[in-house]
Amino acid sequence: MAEVQGRCDERFSGVREALERQLDGDELGASVAVDLDGETVVDLWGGYRDAGRTTPWTQDTIVNVWSTTKCVLSLAALMLVERGELDVDAPVGDYWPEFCAHGKKGVLVRHLLSHTSGVSGWEQPFSVRDMYDWTTATERLAAQRPWWEPGTASGYHAADQGFLVGEVVRRITNETFRKFVADEIAGPLGADFQVGARESDVDRIATLVAPPRTEPAGEVDPASIAVRTFTAPTMSVKATTSPEWRAADLGALNGHSNARGVLDVLRVLSLGGTAGGVQLLSPETIDLVFRQQSDGVDLVLEAPFRFGIGYCLGSPVVPYVPSGRTFFWGGWGGSLAVMDLDRRLTITYVMNAMAPGILGSSRSEAYVRAVYEALG
Repeated sequence: MAEVQGRCDERFSGVREALERQLDGDELGASVAVDLDGETVVDLWGGYRDAGRTTPWTQDTIVNVWSTTKCVLSLAALMLVERGELDVDAPVGDYWPEFCAHGKKGVLVRHLLSHTSGVSGWEQPFSVRDMYDWTTATERLAAQRPWWEPGTASGYHAADQGFLVGEVVRRITNETFRKFVADEIAGPLGADFQVGARESDVDRIATLVAPPRTEPAGEVDPASIAVRTFTAPTMSVKATTSPEWRAADLGALNGHSNARGVLDVLRVLSLGGTAGGVQLLSPETIDLVFRQQSDGVDLVLEAPFRFGIGYCLGSPVVPYVPSGRTFFWGGWGGSLAVMDLDRRLTITYVMNAMAPGILGSSRSEAYVRAVYEALG
């Protein structure tokens, strides 16, 4: 049986056992953390940082968490709502006038946060390297026409949500999203979470291992919104090892952390807006998340999702996340964050061996189920 480090309350020993099993299976290196009612009851890690299994995954190991970063992006927007500086029902153009071009006057802030804006990617050609230039990337989004009528359906804003929401944050605060997270979120909460990664932290970053390649079922339509989104840009696991990726402000993609770091940020949502004596939100602002914005087959993910403002409220893709006052999202390869307000519970999981699929995995399912089984 694989060796697992860290601690967990005896009540949650099933989570430790699940991590041990997965590390003997498909897991390479991973960490799992759980907060219940303001107390960290699980903080576990194990495995290796590298595919060669030469460097152990330790307590301070961090990894690129892909779209789990979006959970922090939405938190930042909610904080501006809390401060009275952002209205989710206002047009994006109230904060970013150039965005109104070409049929986007009616796009509201909540459309950006719920993947319903009609702007789920960049017009071709657009590469990963093009994302490293914030000014050009946002100017191109502002100049585009929507790919479907805003507000009528969700189409997952896979790579560009960090620029769409991040530019609104920048226009309001006159700070980059990356700096906002450092100064206004991670710093006050004492969380080991950063957008990108400082050069001084490179030695503790686990290397991502790309998921197995899967061939698409049936004929691929190059004009579909899904293909247009996922090919502009085409995402690269190899790019995450570059200094340029780590230095970039990619609010949808390049958060670097571990399960404890993600937990220390996101538990503030499950706990009514205050964690560790630091208040970022009121319960009323958190309630905005539950204003449903879409419910149906997502035009990009091509599966059913129910989105609120900033987070997913439910999907048969992840049936192991219970219904109720619960919301969640995760990252490519399987990382996941679950915020359960009914139970004042937060579950976070990150890993470096990526599983197939855009959300969740059999491994994330094992950990989440073990947590809920412990709660009875």
